[in-house]
Amino acid sequence: MKGWLFTDTHIPLKLVEKPDPKAVPGQVVIDVKAAGLCHSDVAALEDPGWIGIITAHPMYMGHECAGVITEVGEGVTGFKVGDRVGVCPISAELSASTGHSYAIGYQCDGGYATKCLVPQDCLVHLPDNVSFMQGAAATDAGMTSYHALFVAGGAKAGMKVGIIGIGGLGQFAAGMAIIAGIEVYAVDISPDARALAKEIGCKGVFENVSDLAACNCEVIVDYAGFGSTTSEALEAVAPSGKVVVVGMGKLDCNINTRSLILKQAQIVGSCGGDTNDIKEVYNFFSTGKLNPQLASISFDEIPEGLERLRRGEVKGRLVALI
Repeated sequence: MKGWLFTDTHIPLKLVEKPDPKAVPGQVVIDVKAAGLCHSDVAALEDPGWIGIITAHPMYMGHECAGVITEVGEGVTGFKVGDRVGVCPISAELSASTGHSYAIGYQCDGGYATKCLVPQDCLVHLPDNVSFMQGAAATDAGMTSYHALFVAGGAKAGMKVGIIGIGGLGQFAAGMAIIAGIEVYAVDISPDARALAKEIGCKGVFENVSDLAACNCEVIVDYAGFGSTTSEALEAVAPSGKVVVVGMGKLDCNINTRSLILKQAQIVGSCGGDTNDIKEVYNFFSTGKLNPQLASISFDEIPEGLERLRRGEVKGRLVALI
């Protein structure tokens, strides 16, 4: 198999060949058909602090993928050769057994490759009417945005929700919320992102978080996380409301505790998700109504795609088709 190898910080990915993986008990081999590109991979290539997380280097990068099962290991049930699947980035079972997070593209070879060995508990059946491109994008951007809004945030039909940041995650959240019958108000400093929010169908679109105060949102999800966006979300959320923080644009935040106490509001964090979240995103895709901005590149263009991400030139999510 071929793949893009990560060796260390500040060293470009290198295209190399390895022997094809063989299925082991509890795991399957997939032919990767699509792999999403993520800002965390850009950070790993630039920030030495990530080396403590990427414990398997040198290894193939990539933690968002979808493909077709070509080999099934002993003990695997519910999946067979030929099944179309998406891959949850983190294995809960292997994380529990090893005592630390176990994720493809971090603790083992990932999806920037033609083949990938995947633990059974990471597999999610991909419906026939959902493309591999959509399937890969849902395994991180879709999963993370769904979990923050519907699980951590508790958003339900009939509620009013604020979405801060209509980027790779926020566009997923806004689209799914509208399909679910939620009244959505969006905030973004980018005119292009605000135009996208209007196109998606958000009821109100603003440049400033403070404008959400007039909307009486019961939940506000901060997909930007620039400190001020979170503190302003607390000021804007309705009494007894909830602010969910997902983005890490800035790693510190000053909040008004008076507002927190008198409003009896909540501020909660949300990180990632699980296979159930991915299944729900696939269900939204299956309706034919969820259409986030996705752009495709070829397998050979993965390094340049990551560079485009670094330069801030990508709208929505970038997915390599393999």
